[in-house]
Amino acid sequence: MALRIASARTAAAAAIRASAPAAPRMASARLMSTESRPEPAQKAKSVIDALPGNNIVSKTGILTLGTGAAAFAISKEIYVFNEETLILASFLGIATLLYRGMKEPIVQWSEGRIANIMSVLTQARADHKAAVAEKIDSVAEMADVVDVTKALFDMSKNMAKLEAEAYELKQRTAYVADIKSTLDAWVRHETSVRERQQKELAERVLARLNAALADPKIQQDILNQCIADIETISAKKA
Repeated sequence: MALRIASARTAAAAAIRASAPAAPRMASARLMSTESRPEPAQKAKSVIDALPGNNIVSKTGILTLGTGAAAFAISKEIYVFNEETLILASFLGIATLLYRGMKEPIVQWSEGRIANIMSVLTQARADHKAAVAEKIDSVAEMADVVDVTKALFDMSKNMAKLEAEAYELKQRTAYVADIKSTLDAWVRHETSVRERQQKELAERVLARLNAALADPKIQQDILNQCIADIETISAKKA
């Protein structure tokens, strides 16, 4: 009997020792699950923030009105709670989660897109202003176009006058050159005629001289004249 009591006490002590480490683990797990759960106040605040409205009064009024209407409809069997209601509630919950999860990215994308479009429009407006300013400057530079046109017209008149004078001088030069070439041709012709006449005259004179020299009487006279000249020269030297 005493042995049985001792063994029972030993088993109880072992059970207590075995269950002692499990207690802190269960307590820590319970503490972690408690810490991971959101507080009721925060959960209620998130639900209220999800409701439409501008202030807490309107949001709570909408929540109270919706809850009362749902309770009245269910109590009067106007609306029967069935699996379609669960599907609708699940769909609304998923839609709400998607809306809350995708709201910020969509808003950021929309803001980025709007900012990009605004930057493009601003740049286009700046380019348009620059083009208009450049056009205005170009038109302002053409303000004295009348004076410039008059000056160019006077210059063109002077150029036309100078071209006419140059053409006249060119024609005169060509006329003088033509006259000079004609006179040169006449001079060359006269020179050639004179040379031919002189040549013919010289040939006639030479022919006459040769004919005269061929006469024996003339040859004798020339010989006698030569002898007389030689004698005269000799007498002068003596």
